[in-house]
Amino acid sequence: MQKIAFILIGIGILVLIGWSVKGFFMASEISLLIKIAVGAVGVVVLILIGVAIKDRLKKAKTDEFKEVKY
Repeated sequence: MQKIAFILIGIGILVLIGWSVKGFFMASEISLLIKIAVGAVGVVVLILIGVAIKDRLKKAKTDEFKEVKY
């Protein structure tokens, strides 16, 4: 039940972020240069998050202590 709640919260957050990003990039009073800069920073952040998740999953597969109970 807790996993379903986290999934629904995540979906809600993604919808709100998407709605905000759409509003930002559709606004005519914001300079094109600013839109390009913000878009580039957003893409770089997503790439860094993806690399961090990939590394974390790779290390979790080779973890020597995953069977240890504490």
